[in-house]
Amino acid sequence: MALVLAAGIVWYENRVQELQVSQTGNDFIKWVDFNASKEAMKKACLLDIESYESEVHLDWITLLAYAAVRGGGEFNEKSVKYIEEAAKQLSEKETTEEALREKYQHFSYYHEAYSAVLGGMLGEYEIKDDSGSYQKKYGLKAYSPIAAGFAYQDYDDFGVGRDFGYKRQHLGHDMMGLVGTPIIAVESGYVEALGWNRYGGWRIGIRSFDKKRYYYYAHLRQNRPYAEGLKEGDYVTAGDVIGYMGHTGYSDKENVNNIKTVHLHVGLQLIFDESQKDGNNEIWVDFYQLAGFLSAHRCEVERNEVSKEWDRKYDMKDPAVPAEEN
Repeated sequence: MALVLAAGIVWYENRVQELQVSQTGNDFIKWVDFNASKEAMKKACLLDIESYESEVHLDWITLLAYAAVRGGGEFNEKSVKYIEEAAKQLSEKETTEEALREKYQHFSYYHEAYSAVLGGMLGEYEIKDDSGSYQKKYGLKAYSPIAAGFAYQDYDDFGVGRDFGYKRQHLGHDMMGLVGTPIIAVESGYVEALGWNRYGGWRIGIRSFDKKRYYYYAHLRQNRPYAEGLKEGDYVTAGDVIGYMGHTGYSDKENVNNIKTVHLHVGLQLIFDESQKDGNNEIWVDFYQLAGFLSAHRCEVERNEVSKEWDRKYDMKDPAVPAEEN
């Protein structure tokens, strides 16, 4: 009989060790049900940023892992309180991350799982200002997949049934808008896949540089789906325009609009071992709360009236991108 804890530990009684974090051997996480609320992420993120140059720098993933443990796997109105509780204890040196690992059985699991989801979103970067100079900053360096100034609508549709080709679950998040809306790279990484897929239409797959996350952007615009010149193997920086919203897909024939509603399908796959990349052991997490969290950080874009292409307004240097590309 399966036992499910809402924050993501899923195991069968005779396979507990398979799904818990192991520091040795070939064990790796087999399942993650990421359900941290946007409010909890916002609170943890702000505490991390505010304490960056303090004696005790609060790690937002540690705070979220603690909230998951204390909440029994649930994120609700108490979660922010738990985050504040952990921040106080850590700041006043009443506890440490190591002590939390020892005290709470599943803390290590949550920390590794949440690190896989959020690991590339917060850190140091440089951003160009209106004077043309780069300013060093520490903070959120991930962006909403929808450019600033472009309207969209969404709701939590993760797990809803789909039947084109075969019956399956919807393992992504749909963000409805207008054809041509610029689509933004959530995180820096490299283009691992680009082209036509019978389900996703024109799509882009971007892998984070630590290889833990695979972002899947689908149903891009007919005829001109991608940012000009984008190709497989290219490095992209968080905030770059990578393509344009459309409704292509559900066809074996390329460049067909068979999706009824114009939208971006964005999916986030976690990869703890390369055997999970393609096959029966894929881990896709619900992007809805992340989309809400990132909605406050949308990249400003401007249009080139000659090429009709959109591009980011302010260039960014991300240390995660190999030096020759920055």
